[in-house]
Amino acid sequence: MAEKPEDLNLPNTVVTRIIKEALPDGVNVSKDARLAMSKAASVFVLYATSCANNHAMKGKRKTISAQDVLTAMKDMEFEKFIDPLKSSLEAFKNEQKSKKVATAEKKKKAVQEEEEEAATEENGGHDEMETEEQEDETAAAAEEDDDDDDDDDNEED
Repeated sequence: MAEKPEDLNLPNTVVTRIIKEALPDGVNVSKDARLAMSKAASVFVLYATSCANNHAMKGKRKTISAQDVLTAMKDMEFEKFIDPLKSSLEAFKNEQKSKKVATAEKKKKAVQEEEEEAATEENGGHDEMETEEQEDETAAAAEEDDDDDDDDDNEED
């Protein structure tokens, strides 16, 4: 639990950002108003948490679920926020799934690239030996041609 009441306050930067996003451009909010909204938001979160916890305890659970929060919103008479909250929760879950899928695909692609790289290195080492052998054979054939040319030169003399 929090040791001081100040520990229960939301971060001022977060509250300020939320306020700016909610208001039209050109509207200013005093420092006292931001502080009051921050305290009110903290009290609301604590109250909602307490109500949701009561529902979890009634269900003999120690973990608060999203359904507990939605039920607490109804008990607190904030029914009009339940649908937007459900929509936001669903959007969040979808975003998390998308991130999870993207991460899994990225890992899968990295593994495939590593396997391809390993296979290339294995074949590459073998191919290099074949290439060196072919170069040696080509050089030997060229030497024979040079020797034949020298013989031809001697016969012409």
